[in-house]
Amino acid sequence: MGEQVLLGVDLGAGSLKASLIATDGRLLGEAAHPVATRHPHFGWAEQDPEDWVDAFNAAVPAAMAAAGIAAGDIAAIGLSAGAHIPVLLDGDDRPLRPAILWSDTRASAEATALHARAGDLILARSLNKANATWSLAMLDWIGRHEPEVKAKTRRLCIAKDYLRLKVTGTWETDFSDVIGALMADVRSGGWSEELCALIDWPMQTLPPVVAPWQVVGGVSQAAAQAAGLRPGTPVVCGSNDTTVEFFGVGAVEPGMGAIKLATAGVLFYAADHPMANPPISCYPHILPGMYYTATGTNSCASAHRWVRDTLFAPTSGQADGGAVFAEMDSLAAEVPPGSRGLLFHPYLQGERAPYWDPLLRADFVGLTMRHGRAEIARAVYEGIAFSIRDLVEQARDVGQVMGANGEGVRLIGGGAKSATWRQIMADVTGLPMSIPGNGDASFGAALVAGVGAGLFADPRAAVAACVTTLARAEPDAARHALYTELFGLYRETQQALAPLNHKLHAFAEREPWETV
Repeated sequence: MGEQVLLGVDLGAGSLKASLIATDGRLLGEAAHPVATRHPHFGWAEQDPEDWVDAFNAAVPAAMAAAGIAAGDIAAIGLSAGAHIPVLLDGDDRPLRPAILWSDTRASAEATALHARAGDLILARSLNKANATWSLAMLDWIGRHEPEVKAKTRRLCIAKDYLRLKVTGTWETDFSDVIGALMADVRSGGWSEELCALIDWPMQTLPPVVAPWQVVGGVSQAAAQAAGLRPGTPVVCGSNDTTVEFFGVGAVEPGMGAIKLATAGVLFYAADHPMANPPISCYPHILPGMYYTATGTNSCASAHRWVRDTLFAPTSGQADGGAVFAEMDSLAAEVPPGSRGLLFHPYLQGERAPYWDPLLRADFVGLTMRHGRAEIARAVYEGIAFSIRDLVEQARDVGQVMGANGEGVRLIGGGAKSATWRQIMADVTGLPMSIPGNGDASFGAALVAGVGAGLFADPRAAVAACVTTLARAEPDAARHALYTELFGLYRETQQALAPLNHKLHAFAEREPWETV
């Protein structure tokens, strides 16, 4: 091909994705490979780290084939993965147990105890509140319930660092994943002896901390043979998935924000200083001295998909999910804003921010005989947009003003592909929406690799060279005023129905109807 190519790899919750991009940001080829999650007990979620390596060895050559490039064309490799996921290794760098995922809740009691013992210290040092989804509580659980694993641990890796260890043989991490472990000292930019002492975790097991774009090694001979790569290809440290994803959509100035319409809905905000406001999460940005916050809802595209599969696919007779989505889009576009008085609360899995209530339930409120499939489709888009506006309002309450710099908000994720949905998002939130040409973590990881390889002078130069805008959606003042009125009713009905949701949960837990 005669051009330098960057490989970005992201280990997601259900699959590993590899993307190859040119130095102008063009996507040349991509591929993904599934990764299985196991649930051996209620509330547990684990993966075998060796499955990650197998997925890497499958996805990378498939992406190269899709791009039509040779291994020698790849100038550098960047990796990312979910935060908070610890991998404990023995003296031979073999995993001692499955990796506990960020969605695992087994360490709830440990998190509660840590918060009671040292909540202020944890927040001051690592910017976030202890809960079961952070590594500190997970490691405390392992120490209490699997002391033999803790005793045999010689190295701790966070997920992307284990994958990179298998590619390069080197052992390090970046500060964003140290924060994600909830074992950081924000004053020094390294590990906190005070926080590690809370769970009696040995400091010698923790990796050195380097910049995300630092080249830490080259692809080993064994890894090159397994994945079809060139031995010695430079590999950078990388960072966690949300960090590289937010960077990869071009959010490199304070006040910039992004909204992700994926399985869950996520709101990001960039700042030039730490913003510790739990339960909103705070992480270091790719750019030195900057930070970003992230908060999310439980059901976004997942709610959309559930409505599609439950209410639309059976009646349409279409087997192709994409065609059904397109039909929903077309139907929703025919209906005026407000869905003729129909509200949808998307709490199919309870809700995280801003209510943090696992017992909330989804609903349609206001159904009448005049409502049909078109109104239901639009109400789903609007209801999910209202749940995102709940996040925006929460952010404003703690001083995070989205789009204050005139940049608007980057809209990413699968939902951003819908022109109808993104216009509803703009009208509901009152924020201009821009849709980047590429907006996933593997793309951001590739940009970080380009910085490390010297193909870009710095992270801002990488964004200037590679980040493009496909479309924009500007809010309409009249529709925004109407949606603001309806948002008030959305919140009012949520508050009124919450105690009834709790009673329904208690009733369902008894399940008397199964024995009647």
